[in-house]
Amino acid sequence: MAGTRENAVPGVVSTTYVRLLYEYLQARGVDPVACLGAPAPDDADRGIGRFPMLRWRALLEQAAQALNDPLLGLHLGQTITPAHLGSVGYALLACNNLAEAFARLQKYMRLIYDAEPMHARVTGQGVELEWGTGFGRPGELVDTAAITALVQFARDMTGGKGGPSYVSFINPAPVVIEPYLAYFGCPVAFAQATTVLRFPAKFLGLPLRQPDPALRKILEQQAEQLLAQLPATDDFEQGLRRAILNLLDSGEPSLASVAKRLHRSSRTLQRRLAERGLKFQSVLDECRQHQAEAHLADPRLQLSEVALLLGYAEQSAFNHAFKRWTGLTPRAYRKQCDAGG
Repeated sequence: MAGTRENAVPGVVSTTYVRLLYEYLQARGVDPVACLGAPAPDDADRGIGRFPMLRWRALLEQAAQALNDPLLGLHLGQTITPAHLGSVGYALLACNNLAEAFARLQKYMRLIYDAEPMHARVTGQGVELEWGTGFGRPGELVDTAAITALVQFARDMTGGKGGPSYVSFINPAPVVIEPYLAYFGCPVAFAQATTVLRFPAKFLGLPLRQPDPALRKILEQQAEQLLAQLPATDDFEQGLRRAILNLLDSGEPSLASVAKRLHRSSRTLQRRLAERGLKFQSVLDECRQHQAEAHLADPRLQLSEVALLLGYAEQSAFNHAFKRWTGLTPRAYRKQCDAGG
C-alpha cells in the first residue's frame, strides 16, 4: 500500500502457512503454479516470510474455483501440520498440555497470522479464543481455513481429544452447514459479531503427544527472535484504526467522533497523535485504502456500494481518493484483482 507504514497493513500470514495450499493442490493432482499463477512463496533467505492477507484470500478463491470446492477452507484446514506453522508449530507441539499450548499460541500468533489480534479468556464454559472485526473481514475462505486448522492442530496435539464445544463465524451461513457440524462436532453459529472457538475447561489439562521441555525452550528462543523482527504493535494505534473502521459506513469519521468512540476528548486524541508523529487525515486515508482494497476484491459489491461503505457520499470523491492512494481507479484495481494480480 503506497505511503502506508508496515504496521498499518491490513494483515499478513506466514509463508509457511501459505505453502499449505500449494501442497494441498499438488496432493490432488493439480499443478499449483499453473492454478495459482505464481510459485510458492520462499522464505529460505529470511528470518520470517510474510504474505499479504488480501493476496492469500485471492489464492484461496482461485483454488476453490479451480477445484469447484466451495468448502475448500474446511477441507484445507484439516491438512495442517506443525511445519506449516514454522517454529511456532513445533513449540506448541512440545508443550505439556493444551492450556500451555494456547498460552504460547496467543504470544506468538503474529508469526503465523498477523491481522486481527486473538483474545483468550477463561469463562464458566471453558476457554474462549476470540477474533473481532476491527481490522476488516478477510472473508469466508480465509476464516474457515484458519479456524479449521487451529481445531485440527489442537486435535492432533492431544491425540484427537481436544475438540471445541462451540464455534462461531462472522460470515453468513453457507448453503449447506452439515459439513461444518460434522467436522467440528459441536454447535456452529454464523453471522455472529465475532469469531469464537470455545474449548471445554476439562480439555485444558490434556497432555500433548510430544512434550519436550528442552526442545520447547530452544524453539521458543527462536520464536522470540522472529517476533522481535516484526514491526512493533501499538495499542493506541490499533484502537484508533478500529474506531475509524467502525465509523466508516456511517459517513465521514471526524476527529471528534473518533475521540468520542475512544472515550477521549478531541484535544487528548490530537495530542496522542502528535506524540507519534501522526496526522488524523493520514490515518483515516490508510484505513479507507485498506477497506477499499478489501471491498474491491469482492466482486459482489458494486463500486457505488464500496464508496458508501467507506463514507463517501459521491462516487467521484471515492474515485479521486483511490487514484491518489494507489495510482489506479477503483475499476482498474478491481480488474487487476480479477486477473489475480
